[in-house]
Amino acid sequence: MNYLAHLYLSQSDINLMVGNYIADHVKGKDYLNYPEGIQKGIEMHRAIDTFTDTHPIPQKGKDRLYEKYGKWSAVLIDMFYDHVLAKEWADYSPIPLTSFSKSAYQVLKSQQDLFPPASSRTLDWMSRGDWLAGYATVEGIGRALNGISQRASFENNMDESVKTLVEFYPEYKAEFAEFLPLMIKHLRPYFKEVD
Repeated sequence: MNYLAHLYLSQSDINLMVGNYIADHVKGKDYLNYPEGIQKGIEMHRAIDTFTDTHPIPQKGKDRLYEKYGKWSAVLIDMFYDHVLAKEWADYSPIPLTSFSKSAYQVLKSQQDLFPPASSRTLDWMSRGDWLAGYATVEGIGRALNGISQRASFENNMDESVKTLVEFYPEYKAEFAEFLPLMIKHLRPYFKEVD
């Protein structure tokens, strides 16, 4: 799961959103340098990644990708799941995707002074290009995949993976629909108790 899913799973909790967003740029125990709520978001991000990396449902999708994309299969499944979430957004949220993305950017920008430099730069690019809402279209996810492909330090063919996404979209959609409720259940300890 990539940026959109991590922010969605934060359930509009500002600290969880910030921690989930910056987690890839916070290494090891450096997360302890952040306020407690953001630490929880970083831990949640790591729990999402571990659950996704080890669960048999996403593994089906990675297996479908492995022969052509090798170790990039895990990155691709994260991106493909963000595409499914964005494209099928109305099935998962009553808030329009464009409203969610604008709100997410506002929340993140309000806390940007806490970000590692790489997270701050990415947020600027992300909000300028509205990546979150852009993930809903084949063109938008294709741009994101092309960007990852170009930034990679060695040759890869990830920019071609959008063809695989389109070809097997029904399978990815069904797998995501099965997996998301399991992920939400797995993350229950991170959510505030509601009386």
